[in-house]
Amino acid sequence: MRIGLEVTAAVRQSGGIGRYVREMVHALADVDQINQYSLFYASKYKAARGMLALPDNFRIRHLPVHDIWLARIWQRIRLPVPVELITGAVDIYHSPDFTLPPTLQGVPTLLTVHDLSFLRDPESASPGLRGYLEIAVKRSVRLATHVLADSQSTKDDLIELYSTPENKITVLYPGVSSDFRPIIDPAKLRQVRKRYKLGEEPFVLSVGTLQPRKNHLTLIKAFELALGDSEYNLVLAGGKGWSYEEVYDLVESRGLQNRVLFPGFVAEEDLSALYSSANIMTLPSLYEGFGLPVLEAMACGLPVIASSVSSLPEVTGNAALLVDPGNVEDIADAILKLVENVDLRKKLRNKGFKRVEQFSWYASAKTLLGVYRDLAEHL
Repeated sequence: MRIGLEVTAAVRQSGGIGRYVREMVHALADVDQINQYSLFYASKYKAARGMLALPDNFRIRHLPVHDIWLARIWQRIRLPVPVELITGAVDIYHSPDFTLPPTLQGVPTLLTVHDLSFLRDPESASPGLRGYLEIAVKRSVRLATHVLADSQSTKDDLIELYSTPENKITVLYPGVSSDFRPIIDPAKLRQVRKRYKLGEEPFVLSVGTLQPRKNHLTLIKAFELALGDSEYNLVLAGGKGWSYEEVYDLVESRGLQNRVLFPGFVAEEDLSALYSSANIMTLPSLYEGFGLPVLEAMACGLPVIASSVSSLPEVTGNAALLVDPGNVEDIADAILKLVENVDLRKKLRNKGFKRVEQFSWYASAKTLLGVYRDLAEHL
């Protein structure tokens, strides 16, 4: 098979979908040395970060333009410029990032939809971005030959919100990189604390972009209620997203500037040490298409508190404490329970290690390769 695949996210985004695409491409390279992959990315910068050292059946092309121009041409203006002008002739085209470009007639297309947060939680995106996604993603799902969803929860959303036929969707779980493991080297732990100015105090950790969907406002209130008089800090690791100012305003209004820490975006190579330095991981999101940070935290031996909504119960299984994301007291009770109960922390740590074993990039790549074969053979 000749498979076309856009990897712009892998080159331009450090976390999130960027990490998903990088991991998936490298996993495909491990399991498939036969089919031919034509990758491309759009960026003003030439370096293909994270896309190096691929085998000979993978070739990559760089378009020296900002990817926003592809969105304008293909999604806003809708010029019928086929992607094959970039990839060359392909038997299957796969877009791993929500939208499909035009393809030549008869070419099967595969679309990955990570979540429908812009519909389930409209405040998670700016009005302009939300308006664009509502049109472009819906159209792409309708046009795609087949759709991949990161979770059963996202699949259910596609069926309910877009009336997508169930047999048109395959759930393809992301994996957890083997790089995520407990770090016990004191020097490495001290180094990450120093680099991100975390101090020496124990802390509750949350990892995710500062945006309304991550529910940081409720988490801050719950932390203050549970541990306001303790030595613990709350660390909110992630870049600044849509409407992040509200989080800073709440911290200031509560006088928690020295208790709620903002290390910003944490480099991928530092995440294991960050997880290993923390005492508790929390992800009380209002909506998640998958919620990879909870599994990364489990892989590093961290007990987890997660929302009881969307994909998170599906991902965590019985290895986390689940809470109502809209209930400050519920979240506070879970935090306090983990802080005070050593046996419960150990129990969740052991369950977390076992849970992570269910999610591997190798298995994901094998499943994806099977989807490619089905598209080529039966359509």
